[in-house]
Amino acid sequence: MASIDTTADAPGRFSPARFSRPRIWNVVTWAIALAVAFPILAVFSSVFAAKGEIWSHLVGTVLPSYVGNSLLLVLGVGIGVLLIGVPAAWMVTLCRFPGRRLFDWALLLPMAMPAYVIAYTYTGLLDYAGPAQTALRALLGLEGGLRWIPDIRSLPGAIVMLVLVLYPYVYLLARAAFLEQSACVLEVSRTLGCSPWRGFFRVALPLARPALVAGVALALMEALNDYGTVQYFGVDTLATGIYRVWRGMGDATAGAQLAALLLLIVFLLLALERWSRGRRSFAHSTTRYRPLPRYRLRGARAAGAIIGCTLPVAFGFLLPAAVLLFWAVTNLDAWAGAKFLTLMRNSFFMAGFAAILAVCLASILAYAMRLHPTRLTQWAVRVASLGYAIPGPVLAIGILLPFAAIDHAVNAWAKAAFGVSFGLILSGTLVAIIFAYLVRFLTVSLNVVEASLGKVTRSMDFAARSLGRTPLRTLTDVHLPIMRSSLLTAAIVVFVDVLKELPATLVLRPFNFDTLATMTYNLASDERLAEAAGPALAIVAVGIVPVYLMARASAHSRPGAGPGTDVPAAKKRN
Repeated sequence: MASIDTTADAPGRFSPARFSRPRIWNVVTWAIALAVAFPILAVFSSVFAAKGEIWSHLVGTVLPSYVGNSLLLVLGVGIGVLLIGVPAAWMVTLCRFPGRRLFDWALLLPMAMPAYVIAYTYTGLLDYAGPAQTALRALLGLEGGLRWIPDIRSLPGAIVMLVLVLYPYVYLLARAAFLEQSACVLEVSRTLGCSPWRGFFRVALPLARPALVAGVALALMEALNDYGTVQYFGVDTLATGIYRVWRGMGDATAGAQLAALLLLIVFLLLALERWSRGRRSFAHSTTRYRPLPRYRLRGARAAGAIIGCTLPVAFGFLLPAAVLLFWAVTNLDAWAGAKFLTLMRNSFFMAGFAAILAVCLASILAYAMRLHPTRLTQWAVRVASLGYAIPGPVLAIGILLPFAAIDHAVNAWAKAAFGVSFGLILSGTLVAIIFAYLVRFLTVSLNVVEASLGKVTRSMDFAARSLGRTPLRTLTDVHLPIMRSSLLTAAIVVFVDVLKELPATLVLRPFNFDTLATMTYNLASDERLAEAAGPALAIVAVGIVPVYLMARASAHSRPGAGPGTDVPAAKKRN
């Protein structure tokens, strides 16, 4: 019997086999994945390099302190973000009290405040010469100081600063998990004798476990990535150790080996998050989503809910923002001028260029998964998503070492062949820092683009291909216009993340090239906090945009919410 060739079609005729044929997308996907893996491989390759005297010195002196402080930082931040994020998410989702709608989105505001900015602000408020201690000394009549006040520049102080700005990761994911839970499950727990609080601990909390673990993992990776806060507070962690060994001692190999140790801790966190899920299922057995029961709080309970939701917003955003605004207005001449405009131009150019490239690459990766979802393509996309887990100092070393080697090799060849030197083509230009931004924040845009592309029905692909459109034309003419709002959202989120990024920018920026983040860090390091208020306030103001977008999106995240459902009606009753 003759076989039928399903891959050969008449001109203009569509077939699924012909639709899945393009392999160039897979090649591009793997090229992007290898580019993201390039810094990781460069860092881990340093492990096999010969250990020098500096490494032996580190192991015998400060390395235990670096590792111990990093682990204590992770432990403290993990506990803190859970203690703030989970109760806040539960109260605004399943309780009724005055101001609930306001707190629903206001609890996300600290996400707009970079950790190093809040650290500088509270140091200016709470140190010996700050207004808080000055007022207390005047009130109590003490001239010798207040020795019982703990020093904010310490490991506990760094943990508090990071918790105040990182708890929204847990709050956002926990709130989405509670919104997605079925009212039937909660009602069954009530019929079995569970009070609202017992139902929370025995039903709602276990069902939300994957979201909580994911939120904590994100917060911990951001804590390990932090450099500005721990360096300013004098806390020795692996992040500060990398910078100190590399720049202070001039040993790039030892710095890379420290970076490999930090990256190993990050990968262990990711593995722990995967392992914690196991084979257990957290899915709901019902497809009916009725309005969630909201427990009305009265009296002391309502007051406790209001206070519990107010404190994180007040200390994580309102107070620091008010202090920054006061400093910026009262010291306008110190920061406003041509130099500030140059900083704005540099920052916005870098952030805008990186955001556009990240969205373009994310669109390619997501569409390649749609065209040819093989196991190899899935692995390539997963590898390309690792960049967000790479701390900034690690990423800087993983990029600068091979880029510097390439520059030296090119210059040696040019000098031997033509008697000229091209200088630092990669490591000393904006190429290195743009590449770092793409590696680190590609995951952010990929998550948004992939979710948006998944909502486009495949019948539109089939219709476009049957009309003679190539895969690229289908993407540009059909999908991208439909996903316009999601692409804009992804670009804005990447834009703000790049604007706030400090560790990689400090290391990879070219000479005499400053951004709002680096200038804020430099001025604060010189104790010129009032002059740093203007650039810091600009970063915070721009950071509010993605917070607003996330708050609006999460408000409609419950399944079944929308026109014609009873969820909006339930909201009206609140």
